[in-house]
Amino acid sequence: MTATVLNPSPIAKEYLEEVRRDVTALVEGGRRQPRILGLLGQEEGPAATYARYARRGCEAAGIQLDVEHVEPSEVEARIAAANIDPAIDGIFLYYPLMDRANDHWLRELVDPRKDVEGMHSFWARLLYENQRHVDAGGELRAILPCTPLAIIKLLQHAGLPTERVGDEPPLARITACVINRSELVGRPLAAMLANDGALVHSLDVDGTMTFEPAIGRRAFDVRDSGLDRAAALRDADVVISAVPSRDFELIRGDEIRENAICVDVAEFTNFDPSVLERASVFVPRVGPLTVAMAARNLPRLLRLRGDQS
Repeated sequence: MTATVLNPSPIAKEYLEEVRRDVTALVEGGRRQPRILGLLGQEEGPAATYARYARRGCEAAGIQLDVEHVEPSEVEARIAAANIDPAIDGIFLYYPLMDRANDHWLRELVDPRKDVEGMHSFWARLLYENQRHVDAGGELRAILPCTPLAIIKLLQHAGLPTERVGDEPPLARITACVINRSELVGRPLAAMLANDGALVHSLDVDGTMTFEPAIGRRAFDVRDSGLDRAAALRDADVVISAVPSRDFELIRGDEIRENAICVDVAEFTNFDPSVLERASVFVPRVGPLTVAMAARNLPRLLRLRGDQS
């Protein structure tokens, strides 16, 4: 058996076309073209490459993305100015902008109503409490972080169920292993999977935790786990790894369950080629769909603000 390799680019194109239809309707209704400001601290490297891809994706969706190079000393003031600038509808931060500790707090400076990445603690609180709408009537959906959301969409295209079966949430019979527990990817992803009913083993350098599914309660629960890497991988129907290190011990085919779905989110590959001989579906990258999800968040933010004119 050889795994199906799922290319995210055609899927991203479908979502960008959906966003373009939304944007076209807004513009035809008299609104100016939506605009995102991207702040970039590096002239070269992964962040600069990502910014270029994001610009192309947004342009394909009819959204103007202006990328500005900023010095570390300028970032906070530039975010503050963008927050109150009526000509800027969304803000996109390309890390690193300062240092690791300060980058963590920069996203808190972004007005959540302009946060196309969905990383502000306002949105994180709704996610972790499994509140899927921001209004009592359930008309306005909460914004989700774009990379974890992109992974969820790819898993659905890879064959994960999306609909409830009776009283069971869609992922009630799924076990997942997520390697990485960062606030950017691993933790919100584990929460999203568990809120849809999956049992999630979350592995990190600090140990293993289990996200218990939100079955019979409002949201997921978390507990320490004694599982090691071998046991977590052996149990998993889905394996997602996002470790940003060349030193990571690659996940081998003999470690995973036969027909598992595997997703590689890392800058440096986290999977050995032998995984292709055992997995059912392998997703080698997520980036194009992350861009599409960020673009998709912008019209939703405009609706949340009531700013469609």
